[in-house]
Amino acid sequence: MPDAKVALVIGAGDATGGAIARRFAHEGFTACVTRRHADKLEPLVKQIEADGGKARAFGSDARKEEAMIALVDEIERDIGPIEVAVHNIGANVRFPIRETTSRVYFKVWEMAAFSGFLMGREAARVMVPRGRGTILFTGATASLRGRDGFAAFAGAKHALRALAQSMTRELAPQGIHVGHIVIDGAIDTEFIRTVAPDRYALKDQDGILNPEHIAENYWRLHVQPRDAWTHELDLRPWLEAW
Repeated sequence: MPDAKVALVIGAGDATGGAIARRFAHEGFTACVTRRHADKLEPLVKQIEADGGKARAFGSDARKEEAMIALVDEIERDIGPIEVAVHNIGANVRFPIRETTSRVYFKVWEMAAFSGFLMGREAARVMVPRGRGTILFTGATASLRGRDGFAAFAGAKHALRALAQSMTRELAPQGIHVGHIVIDGAIDTEFIRTVAPDRYALKDQDGILNPEHIAENYWRLHVQPRDAWTHELDLRPWLEAW
C-alpha cells in the first residue's frame, strides 16, 4: 500500500479550499482535491506541483453516497492514508422565505450539510482503526445565527455545526481531532471583488479575510497536541462588526 500521507479537501475552489490544499502540500502531504468537475482543478494542481508539492484532482459529487465511498476507497488504495479531511463546500445563497422553494432548500442542505456528513463518516471509517486523523468543517456566520433571506443556508450550516459537535464527542476519545471553523467575514475572492466592491476595498486595511491566513489556521489545528485540542475556531477581520 502507498505510504504517502494525504490531505483530502472537498470543495477545493479558487480561494479558501485551494489555499488549504496548498498549505498541506507545502508540508509534504499529497493534496487530493475535489470538485464536481475535475478539469476546474487543473490550475490548482499545476500550482501545487510548480511549488514542489504533490496533488491529485478528482471529479466527484460530494452529495452522492456511492461517490464519496468510492473516492475514499480509491485514495486509500492508490495514494495513501487520509490523515486530514476538510469539508469546504459553501452553498451561500439568498432567498426570501416566500421564494424559497423546497428544491432550493433541499439542494442547499445537500451541498452544505449532507455532503459534510458523508465526508465525515467516510473519513472516520478509515481513521478510527488507525487511531489518528483530523476532520475539519468550514462553517460561516450562518452557522451561529440566522439572517433574513438565509433560511436555507443557515439551516444547513447549523446542521453542519451540530454534526461536527456530535462527531467530536464520539471520535475524540478514539484519537480523531474534529474541528469546526467559523469564517465570519468576507473573503478575498473574485466574487467579493465583483459583487461587493466597497467591502473588497477594505482589503488594504486587512478588513477582509486572506485565504492563505485561513489555511494557516487549518494547518495549526491539525498539528495541535491532543492535550489542548480546539474544537471550534472563529476567524474574522479585526474590524468586523459581530
